[in-house]
Amino acid sequence: MKGTRDRLWVRWRPTLLVLCQAGPCRVKLLSLFCIVLVAILVISRAASIMGWRHHLDSPQLPSRHQYTVLINTWRRNDLLKKSVAHYTQCNGVNAIRVVWSEPEPPSNSLHLELVQSVEASNLHNNNRHNHKISFQFDTHETDDLNNRFKPLNGLHTDAIFSIDDDVVVPCALLEFSFGIWLSAPDSMVGFVPRMHWVQSMKHAVEQEKYTYGGWWSVWWMGSYSMILSKAAFIHHKYFELYTQQMPASIHQYVREARNCEDIAMSFLVANATSAPPLWVKGRLFEIGSTGISSLQGHSEHRTQCVNHFVSVYGYMPLVASHVKVVDAQHQWLW
Repeated sequence: MKGTRDRLWVRWRPTLLVLCQAGPCRVKLLSLFCIVLVAILVISRAASIMGWRHHLDSPQLPSRHQYTVLINTWRRNDLLKKSVAHYTQCNGVNAIRVVWSEPEPPSNSLHLELVQSVEASNLHNNNRHNHKISFQFDTHETDDLNNRFKPLNGLHTDAIFSIDDDVVVPCALLEFSFGIWLSAPDSMVGFVPRMHWVQSMKHAVEQEKYTYGGWWSVWWMGSYSMILSKAAFIHHKYFELYTQQMPASIHQYVREARNCEDIAMSFLVANATSAPPLWVKGRLFEIGSTGISSLQGHSEHRTQCVNHFVSVYGYMPLVASHVKVVDAQHQWLW
């Protein structure tokens, strides 16, 4: 803006000198000059606030056009290796982090194998990536599902793609969904929708009860209010809120029940935004079938979680939606 002020002064000075020779108008011209100068200063300040100016000396901001892949794993090293190898092939990946909550730390051989896999991919795709993907284990001393939402030290992106080790998302679909997240970064954006359904009540004075709705109820009714963190983009700020500000009783419930950390995250984001998540249509590939969802009574446990979280919050924060995001260039049936 300094250069702008100098150019304006050089341009206006001859005119001002001629006009000022008129005598009585000098006061008006001086007032006009002061008003213009103040306007220039205000515009200069606004440009700085709005980010129009390029601050060469400012610290490097998180990469807006990349994301961190956060893989949650549990005693399935073969699946973990496949997942890491796959996500090194996706263009937007800045880093791959692994949530490790097993009693023993990852072996040196496993760590070395995964690092070599990432380095080999970096070398092979050197012309495609603008940077080298980094790899890191985030180890935790306790076996706690809350660990998957612990804030990540050394993070370089706003976006975190939370994924289970037994789920693979094709790179093209992943890049498409990341573009959707960029348009709504406060929302959870992902591929696995779920719904809460209101149970019929006999007495109006009773607190409403809810039923956890799985995939088939979402498919049949076309409504959803949650996106599971087994495959979802989440802003890193929600990891801090989950760990530092969410009620401790919810942490304890998740820890003891060994379930429902994804529902807890959906509650937290909905409570913060008062808005629904975004469901992206796409085909995922499940490469394992021994997760928590395969256990007997899973839906009943999830229903208990929903109602417990409602009692803690004091109301139902989840917001239902019928919106489904589809890549029209690759889907003939919208």
